[in-house]
Amino acid sequence: MSENNFITAAVVTYNDAETAVNAIKSIKSNTKKYPVKTFVIDNASKTDLPQLEKITDVYIKNTKNLGFGSAHNKVLEHKIGKYHAVINPDITLDGDVLSFLADVLEANPDICMITPKILNYDGTEQKLPKQNPNYKYIFLGRLAKLGGIFKKVRNEYIMADHNFDDITDINFCTGCFFMIRGDVFKKLGGFDHRYFMYMEDADLTRMAKKYGRTVFCPDVSVTHLWERGSAKSIKLLFIHLKSFFKYAGKWK
Repeated sequence: MSENNFITAAVVTYNDAETAVNAIKSIKSNTKKYPVKTFVIDNASKTDLPQLEKITDVYIKNTKNLGFGSAHNKVLEHKIGKYHAVINPDITLDGDVLSFLADVLEANPDICMITPKILNYDGTEQKLPKQNPNYKYIFLGRLAKLGGIFKKVRNEYIMADHNFDDITDINFCTGCFFMIRGDVFKKLGGFDHRYFMYMEDADLTRMAKKYGRTVFCPDVSVTHLWERGSAKSIKLLFIHLKSFFKYAGKWK
């Protein structure tokens, strides 16, 4: 494999062109050790995205909104890297994160999927390494603001009391930023297309475990504008719960 196909990175955009432009610029400007080939998948945005077409290496325009996972799967129609990164448009890289993660995977052939530390813009950490979702975590954990048992359940789900000082095996790599071995992503056929949005990352992590370890790496970080849409929107909450029921039915 040529060095140009060592790392690929994909961003799905839907009516957030300016945010996605910043993400692609951040990927390209911070990835220095290895060349990176970028993909932008436009999920039928309402306006054209000429800026994105100009700055990305591969631009894919969908005729309708396929959802998060199915849009990312469009890269499988092209040649992806030995290491492939799935990146949200609201992510900013804090240094050469992609090269660092690729080197970790090079040095550890038993690891197939890896996610870095995810930070808020104020520098605080988003608690995104999680346990496998279940009914208790999804329903009781949403009431964490009430304290007591609900907060305890939420903390258990997000592994709040776990000390992540080193690379650690986890069950759930966040879809806002992870790197996966390209051959594993292809063997899995990408994300399960039955999820429109939410839970596809938990599902993919669980499927990837057939091929190796899935881990959290605290040594590098990215910054994420985390909006927690399903906590604010009834529509998104419904989509989130619908996806969870699909997940629960699949994994029982």
